[in-house]
Amino acid sequence: MIGENVVNLIYPKRCPLCGSVRPYGDQWVCGKCMKNVKWIRDPVCMCCGKSLEGDEQEYCRDCQGIPKHFAKGFPVFRYEGAIKESLYDFKYGNQREYAKFYADCIVSKYGRELKRLVLNGIVPVPVHKKKRRMRGYNQAELIANELEMLLGIPVYPDYLVRVIETNPQKELNDKERMKNTKRAFKIGENDVKLEKVLLVDDIYTSGATIEACTNELLQTGVKEVYYTSVAIGRGYS
Repeated sequence: MIGENVVNLIYPKRCPLCGSVRPYGDQWVCGKCMKNVKWIRDPVCMCCGKSLEGDEQEYCRDCQGIPKHFAKGFPVFRYEGAIKESLYDFKYGNQREYAKFYADCIVSKYGRELKRLVLNGIVPVPVHKKKRRMRGYNQAELIANELEMLLGIPVYPDYLVRVIETNPQKELNDKERMKNTKRAFKIGENDVKLEKVLLVDDIYTSGATIEACTNELLQTGVKEVYYTSVAIGRGYS
């Protein structure tokens, strides 16, 4: 306990949404911050889980325009405001401790449903080895490791590998993103064979990355693929 107090003094924990130092023993997030984040609310797309504009819709325009092959998505927040800034700091600012907060939110919203799926493996979306060396970690793997502890489902961090260092996705439209990631992933050298997989990523935008991972998994024997992400964008259609 003394050692933990010293660590907290030297490296104070910060709110993952506003970055302010949190009082020792306080909750993960400032109360005012949680009031400002945009949770995904019904109605949602039956495929990717994106919020829909009306109850009469079943699928978002992105999933209608480019059908996806994963079974269902479980995104937690809309990719905007404080969550968008938080994920940037998590991904590029070495704020690795934010992974626990994100995993807690995923399980708080979808834990029961994920357990009912009887998944036998969690697979983080991989980053290219060059990018991992530069950044020092794979942000999706950090979230996946936290989910393993909360859900009791084993993580297989090397089940998928990224074999192509793709161009930055943010400047591409949805069809260009699909083409950009089409052959970017391959199954790694694994002794285990999975049948029901939960892919984990930090952000879902057009779905190109999750779709590319899904197709590789399905082509190599996986029966069902689901995904979860901390946030989901509005789409491109």
